[in-house]
Amino acid sequence: MLSARLHSAQPYALGLFRVVVGLLFTAHGAASLFGVLGGAMGTHGGTIAAGVWPGWYAAVIQLVAGALVLIGLGTRGAALVASGSMAFAYFDIHQQHALWPIQNGGEPAVMFCWAFLLLVFTGSGAFGVDRLLVRRTADRGEALAERAPMAA
Repeated sequence: MLSARLHSAQPYALGLFRVVVGLLFTAHGAASLFGVLGGAMGTHGGTIAAGVWPGWYAAVIQLVAGALVLIGLGTRGAALVASGSMAFAYFDIHQQHALWPIQNGGEPAVMFCWAFLLLVFTGSGAFGVDRLLVRRTADRGEALAERAPMAA
C-alpha cells in the first residue's frame, strides 16, 4: 500500500528534486558571473574574469545548464553537460589535493555530478517544460492520425 503511494508520487518528487538541483546550480553560476549571492568562491564577493579557463566556462555551464534543468527544458541534455562539467571539476581541480572528496573539498562537485547523472536517466519528472512539449506533440500526433486516410 505504502509502496504504491510512493510510486505514484515519484514524478512529483523527481520534479521537485530537479527544481532544487537546478536552482542551486544556477545560483553557483550567477554568483561566479555576476557577483551576486556572495560572489565567486575565493573572490570576496567578486566575479570570475571573462574567458578564464576553466572557471568562467564552468560558470557559464552552471548558469545555462542549471536554468534549463530548473525549468525542465532539454533536461537530459543539459544534465549530461552539467554532470560532465562537475566530473571534470572534481578530477581536474579537487582530486589533485587529496583522494577523497571529504579531504579535497570536492563534495559539492561529486554530489552535483551524480545528481545530474540521475536526471540524465530519469528525465524531468513533473512540472517540467519537457513534459508539456511531449504531451503537446503526442496530442498533435493523435489528431493527425485521426485525420489520415485509412488504407484499405
